[in-house]
Amino acid sequence: MRAERGIAATGDDLTAGERASRALEGPAADSHRDAPGGSPTAPPWKALWVLAAGLAIIVLDGTIVSVAMPTIIDSIGISLTDAQWVTSLYNIVLAALLLPLGKLGDEKGRKALFLIGIVVFMAGSGLAALSGAAAPLLASRTVQAIGAAMIMPSTLSIVSASFRGRDRAAAFGVWGAVMSGAAALGPLLGGIFTETIGWRWIFLVNIPVGIVIVALGLKFVPHTGGASALPGASDPTGASRRRGRGPLSFLDVPGTVLASLGAALFVFGLIEGNTYGWWSPTAPFSVAGIEWPTGWAVSVTPVALFVGAALIVAFVVVERLRGARHKAVTLDMRLFSIPSFSWGNLTAGAVSAGEFALVFVLPLYLVNTVGLSTIRAGLVLMAMALGAMVSGALARKLAAALGAARVVQLGLLLEIIGVAISVTIMKPSMSPLWFAGTLIIYGVGLGLASAQLTSLVLGRVPVAQSGEGSATQSTVRQLGSALGAAISGTALSVALGRIVPGLLSAIPGMPAAAVSGLVDSLRGSAGGSIATVAAQGGHGQLGELGPRVAEVMAQGFSRAAQWSMGIAAAMLVLGLIGSLMVRRAAQRG
Repeated sequence: MRAERGIAATGDDLTAGERASRALEGPAADSHRDAPGGSPTAPPWKALWVLAAGLAIIVLDGTIVSVAMPTIIDSIGISLTDAQWVTSLYNIVLAALLLPLGKLGDEKGRKALFLIGIVVFMAGSGLAALSGAAAPLLASRTVQAIGAAMIMPSTLSIVSASFRGRDRAAAFGVWGAVMSGAAALGPLLGGIFTETIGWRWIFLVNIPVGIVIVALGLKFVPHTGGASALPGASDPTGASRRRGRGPLSFLDVPGTVLASLGAALFVFGLIEGNTYGWWSPTAPFSVAGIEWPTGWAVSVTPVALFVGAALIVAFVVVERLRGARHKAVTLDMRLFSIPSFSWGNLTAGAVSAGEFALVFVLPLYLVNTVGLSTIRAGLVLMAMALGAMVSGALARKLAAALGAARVVQLGLLLEIIGVAISVTIMKPSMSPLWFAGTLIIYGVGLGLASAQLTSLVLGRVPVAQSGEGSATQSTVRQLGSALGAAISGTALSVALGRIVPGLLSAIPGMPAAAVSGLVDSLRGSAGGSIATVAAQGGHGQLGELGPRVAEVMAQGFSRAAQWSMGIAAAMLVLGLIGSLMVRRAAQRG
C-alpha cells in the first residue's frame, strides 16, 4: 500500500519502483527538490486554474465536434471516413508531437511554449471555422493539433514541477478531473452551438477564450524548465554535457520521425480499412501522385498496419540504442522500468480509447437513430460530464483512504458497468432519460479513474524528468483517443455492412437491387440517411415500403452501435487489467 499511495521511502526500505526512480534522478536530484527552479515555496494555485483552462479548451476540441458531426457532414459534404479523420487526425498529430514538444519545453521554457501553443491553437480554430470542405477542415485541425501539442505537456509538467506533497496530489486531481470533465462536456457545448449560432462557433469560441488565457498566463504562470531549471534538472543523466549543448542538442530526429510515422500509418489502416479493403483492394488509393490500384493483390490497409507497427517497434529499439550511447532521445525508455509508470500508461491509454470510442458513436446513435436534436443529444451526453466532475472532486479523498490504484480500479469497474447497461438498453425507441442514467454511472467511473491516473502514472517519475513523463502520459492518452475513435468507427461500419443487408432483405417486397445502395448510403452518411428515408415516407423511390425501410435501418444502426460500444467495453477491460498490474507491482516492491 505504501508504494501505491506514493509515500516516500529511503535507504534499504525502497520499493523496486522507487529504486528505479532514484536511479533515473541521479545524485544531483535531491539537491534541487526544494530549490527555486524545482519546487516553489508557495504553490501557484492561480496558475493551476489558468493551466486547467488551457487544457480544457484543447480537450473540449477533441470532443466538441462529435455531436455536431451529422450537421458538418450535411453542411460541407464529408463522408464517414472524413468524419473519423476530423477526430482522429487531431489526436494523431497531437500524439506525434507531444514528446518532442514536451522536451522542447523542458529545454527552452514551458511557460513560453504554453503561451505560443495557445496562439497557434487559436489560429487553427479560426481556419477551421472558415472551412467549406473536408481538405481545409482537416488542414486546420492539423494546425490546432500543433498548438495543442505545445499546450498539453506544458500544463502537466508545470504542475508537476510547481507542486509537492499533498498539494501536488490535489493539483494532479484537478488536472485529471479537467481532462475527463471537459471531454464529456464537449458534446453538450457542440449541440448548443450547432442548434443556436451554428457549428462554426464550436471553433470560433476558442479565440476569445484563448486571448483571456494568454493574458492571465503572462501574469500568473511561473517559469519552469529552460533557463529557470537548475543544472541537471532536465538532464539527470548528464548526457547533454557529454555530447555538448548546442541549440538543438536535445532533438532526436530519428525517434521523432519513427514515432510520428508509425502512429499515423497504424491509425490510417484502422480508419481506411473499410474504404480501401481490409485485404483485397476495393477502391484505388492515391497520395502525392503515388497510386495503389485495385488490381494489386493486397490492399493498402494491411501494408499500412504492418509498416506502422514495424516503425513503432523500430522506435523502441532506436531509443534504447541512443540512450545507451548517451545521445538525445525522444523518450527515455528507462522510465518504463518504473512499474507504476509502464502499467499506468497502459491503463491511461485504454481509458482514453474507451472514452473516445463512446464519444464518437453515441452522438451518431442519439441523433440519427433515436431522433434527438443535437442539443438534446448533448444534454444526454452531459450526464457523463456531471458524473465525472462530481467523482473527480471526491477522488482525492477516496485515494487517501483506499490508494490511487484501488480508486482507478473502482472507476474502471463503474465505467464497464455503465457501458454494459447502455448496450443492453440501446434501441431506436429508447428513453433518453434512461440512457442518461447509464451515462451518469459511466461518468462517475470516468472521473474516479481519470483523476487518479495522473498521480498513478507520474507519482514515481523523478521531478527532473517531469516534462518527459508528462509528455509520455499525454502521448499515450492521445494515441488511445485516436485509436478509440478509429476502432469505434471501423466497428460501426463493419457491423452495418453485416447486419443491415439481412434486415432489409427480410422486408416483404423489398427490391434486391435497392439493398446495396441503402446500405452504402447508411454507412457513408454515418446514419444520416435514416432521416432522409423517413422524411420521404411513402412518397419516395421506395413507395409504401419507405416507412418500414427507415424503421429497419434504424434498428440495424442500433445493433451496429451496440457492437461498437462492446469494443469500447473491451478497451476498458484492458485498462482494468493494467490497473491490477500496477497494484501487483507495488505490492511486490
